[in-house]
Amino acid sequence: MGSSGSNRRGAHHEGEKGAHSRKSSHDATPANGAAPANGRHRSACACDEDAAAASANGAAGSSNAGGRGVSMEFEITSDYAEGRNVEKQILDAAQRCGFAGNTLFAIKLALEEAMINAIKHGNKLDRSKKVYVQAEVNAKRIKITIQDEGPGFKRHDVPDPTAEENLTKCSGRGILLMETYMSEVWFSKNGRRVHMIKHNERTN
Repeated sequence: MGSSGSNRRGAHHEGEKGAHSRKSSHDATPANGAAPANGRHRSACACDEDAAAASANGAAGSSNAGGRGVSMEFEITSDYAEGRNVEKQILDAAQRCGFAGNTLFAIKLALEEAMINAIKHGNKLDRSKKVYVQAEVNAKRIKITIQDEGPGFKRHDVPDPTAEENLTKCSGRGILLMETYMSEVWFSKNGRRVHMIKHNERTN
């Protein structure tokens, strides 16, 4: 990602499925009825089933304590409108899985910053380049992975926006927000891929 950085908290592994892989067991339309933004969705959403059951029992809608959750994958062009569509679908899934209040706001803010970094700073608004997004959500946590096709970067080369000499500069602020609001943030693929995790405060 063009203007992204690394914030490692604990050991992480590179062995997960890459964001560029978009094969799925089946395609599905999001529960909110919106068409996927050139994306595919994998697995059923246990959070939807649990929320429906809770509603039927008159309970306020939390989902199962972990569960299968929902897995989503998208491939979009470097376009802000497509990025916002992806953001909405991921946030809707998080809300259905029980994320709310400050936790949901934190995900929204970090997701927006990461998408801007990929589209603007990574791919330089080049619509011939793609952004690949994965989201895995259950009642306990959400993990979001975003990868661009830009040149990449090194986290330690990004100026600290809180340093006195950088207070009037915009560079690095998005990264700082992501690292501040999410539980874990780290980067791979020479900075082209960002991984973000947020734990649900309501279930932890």
